Amino acid sequence: MSRIPAAKRRRLSPPEDSGSESPEPQSTRSKFLASAAKWDLEQDYEQRPRKLKKQKEIARLPVRTTEGWTQPAVAPSAVKEEEEEESEEISADEEDEDEAAEEVVEEKPKVSAKQQILEAKEELARIATLINEDPEEHIGSLKTLAAIAASENITIRKLALAAQAAIFKDLIPGYRIRPLPEDSMTEKVSKEVRKLRNFEQKLVTSYQAYVQQLGKLARSSGSTTSEASASVATVAISCACNLLTAVPHFNFRGELLKILVGKLSTKRVDGDFAKCRETLEKLFENDEDGNASLDAVTMLTKMMKSKNYDFDESVLNTFLHLRLLSEFGSKASYNSVDKPKDDEYHGKKIKQKREFRTKRQRKLLKEQKAIEKEMKEADATVSHEERDRMQAETLKMVFVAYFRILKARSQRLMGAVLEGLARYAHLINQDFFGDILEALRDIIHTAEVSAALEEEENEEDEDEDDIPERSLTRESLLCVITAFALLQGQDGSTAASTLKLDLSFFITHLYRTLHAVSLNPDIELSANSLHLPDPNAPQTQTSPTNKVNVQTTIVLLIRSLTSVLLPATALRQVPPIRIAAFCKQLMTISLHLPEKSSIAMLGLLTKVAKIHGRKIDALWNTEERRGDGIFDALKPEIEGSNPFAATVWEGELLRKHFCPTVRDAVAGLERTVMEAR
Repeated sequence: MSRIPAAKRRRLSPPEDSGSESPEPQSTRSKFLASAAKWDLEQDYEQRPRKLKKQKEIARLPVRTTEGWTQPAVAPSAVKEEEEEESEEISADEEDEDEAAEEVVEEKPKVSAKQQILEAKEELARIATLINEDPEEHIGSLKTLAAIAASENITIRKLALAAQAAIFKDLIPGYRIRPLPEDSMTEKVSKEVRKLRNFEQKLVTSYQAYVQQLGKLARSSGSTTSEASASVATVAISCACNLLTAVPHFNFRGELLKILVGKLSTKRVDGDFAKCRETLEKLFENDEDGNASLDAVTMLTKMMKSKNYDFDESVLNTFLHLRLLSEFGSKASYNSVDKPKDDEYHGKKIKQKREFRTKRQRKLLKEQKAIEKEMKEADATVSHEERDRMQAETLKMVFVAYFRILKARSQRLMGAVLEGLARYAHLINQDFFGDILEALRDIIHTAEVSAALEEEENEEDEDEDDIPERSLTRESLLCVITAFALLQGQDGSTAASTLKLDLSFFITHLYRTLHAVSLNPDIELSANSLHLPDPNAPQTQTSPTNKVNVQTTIVLLIRSLTSVLLPATALRQVPPIRIAAFCKQLMTISLHLPEKSSIAMLGLLTKVAKIHGRKIDALWNTEERRGDGIFDALKPEIEGSNPFAATVWEGELLRKHFCPTVRDAVAGLERTVMEAR
């Protein structure tokens, strides 16, 4: 049986090893080329990772399978070990980075404090030299100085503050820099003008930041919390004082004055306090235009009112250094200033012929006046009218402070106020004169009442020695001196006729206090005298409670007696009975006064004898007595004491005084009286 061959089948898919490729359709090729044109090969390359993961080498041989030669798969344990190794590498890298960072911190060079200070000095000197050589080019170095001043090292900070003050003193021009308006910022100017404007604005900005920093640091002055901050505050106050003395015309003068006034408002008197007070005194003495003095006095009066007049009296004495004491000619009070009146013309005034100007001419004239005003401000020239106006406002502020303290009856400041009013007597107008005299009368009356109450308490409680003693005698003497100084500063005849002033109250009070003053053991000692306190006195009396001024009590007494017995030319008409009563009492108290005080009192009597010798010569001659009755030395009224019924027998005792100078003074007094007959 024949075998039938199997039918052949056609292979549909080409063999794998066939090298022939079927041609692609045309549409597919065109699409491929079109899309390939849009590929961004550079961007793809840029986005590829630069660091590939390390593939672990597989040591196993390939295996032949039905699909061909294949590499055996990595065991899961091996994959896990690889991941652990990678994580360990990452952690190791992080640890290395941390260690490197720590090493960087630790490797930071540790410079000693002495070396830092030395380097800071060199840097400050270098910057100062650059700024001094070309200020406009290196004006930006001021920010570097401010950064150095913010150092944590206290010494470096103090050096930087002092260096800034010295540099600003050299850089600041002789005029005040005004802020530029918005219009001038956009206008076209030359290169030199633009450079100058840039320099000025940067200078003002840096100076403002520096002054603000001084104000913040100065608040720690006198604090006991930190010695470092207190030392920095001392340097800041010193820098502010130097700037205010050197450049009082420049910007931010008010900020510097706030620093000084803030320190003067404290009760603690230390070196910074004295520095601020002396700076204000120099400012008042050197101020020519009066602007700085007006600002300082205004701030001081506001500070005094806010402190309820509880501050050191030396602050009030700074008003005695104002230049208006010798320069200002008008009179003023606390609310007005007397202006000089022009000669009044009572006839018919002639109408002045007005010059015709066109609108353009008037506009040009107005612009010219504005330019002249700016030129005067730039040249720092102040007219006499402007200076008088500033000084008048300053004088009103001073009188406001004085009169408020008089009303407040501040015991600590009463002496300084009375001394100040005596110095300003020639500048007080008559409207203010009556108010002051009334206040002085109240002060003396209060002192008399207080003294009477103290005597009654001493009589009732003789065993109690802890009663504090007030300086009522000094206060009353200052009131008498101030009253007569005010009257001498006025036109005496006009004042007496218009205001009907009577100073007999002050004269009578002075007469009644002569014996009490002569028995004062500290009559030649002032509040600032160095002397040992009385060991038997209570502790409350070891230091005086009312330091009025540095003058001694005997000096105040002689000043008041000179005002009463030797007044001004317009008031030379002194009654003979007053002269005689005072001379008799002064000869009596000369027996109790110390050596120097007795010499001064006899010298005053000699001056009185030269002028009023004929009125008092009967006291030295018993045969020429003109009075009848008995002399009463304790009579409170001068007219009722009957002085012409007595004789000056105290001269015989003073001739036997232990001091030869006193004996010579008595002989000279009697010789003057004999020559006056």
